Amino acid sequence: MTGPSDYVPLNCGACLDGAGLGFEISMAFQPIFDTLTKQIYSHEALVRGVHNEPASTVFTHIGDHNLYRFDQVCRVTAIKLAAELGISTYLNVNFMPNAVYRPELCIKTTLEAAATYGFPLERLVFEFTEDEKIVDFAHLQAIVADYAQRGFAVAIDDFGAGYAGLNLLANLQPDLVKIDMGLVRDVDRDERRRAICKGIVAVSQDLGIKLIAEGIERRDELRCLEDIGVHLFQGYYIAKPAFESLAEINSELY
Repeated sequence: MTGPSDYVPLNCGACLDGAGLGFEISMAFQPIFDTLTKQIYSHEALVRGVHNEPASTVFTHIGDHNLYRFDQVCRVTAIKLAAELGISTYLNVNFMPNAVYRPELCIKTTLEAAATYGFPLERLVFEFTEDEKIVDFAHLQAIVADYAQRGFAVAIDDFGAGYAGLNLLANLQPDLVKIDMGLVRDVDRDERRRAICKGIVAVSQDLGIKLIAEGIERRDELRCLEDIGVHLFQGYYIAKPAFESLAEINSELY
């Protein structure tokens, strides 16, 4: 977790100038589609290099020394591009719990970016991955509580692939959960995966949590998950991420 010696307050201008990272980033946007309303529910901002280099390339530059700055630059860049593209849905912005020193201070740059670029705060969804090992769980709870108090939604990404599992649902009370693509893959052909997904659906319904199935690559995967109660989907079957632009939804979904 970023400590006091690492924390330097940043503003939008500093973030857009790279905040001393030594490299530049941009974003691609991938839609999350609601098959009940036949509309895009949200767009997830996915970090890229300025020439559309993949996230894996960008992350080779990231370490403990610049994790906080990188997290802040990603937020501002995502909000700026989303506003410029005229995104009117929710916007899923990834954050790194281990990069947030004090949530009430670290959120200031995000609030400033939303005000500067005219992106409504109520459309922001903060997403963190279960796959990231949480150094301090109480700290994560404090972040989620702070965001909830501000009216932000919180999503758990890659659910079923990481460290904490069902404990996250019990202790954090997220608004959304994204079922990991490892469980989604071939769910229509695999009874065990289907049984696990049914259990996640049942628990989420009882807790009032919205589910998103990510990594959808085939029509039959989507139809199978629809049958057990999922209606929010993300993946190549829906649309591939679009670099600095908005993707076109697969016409078969309408």
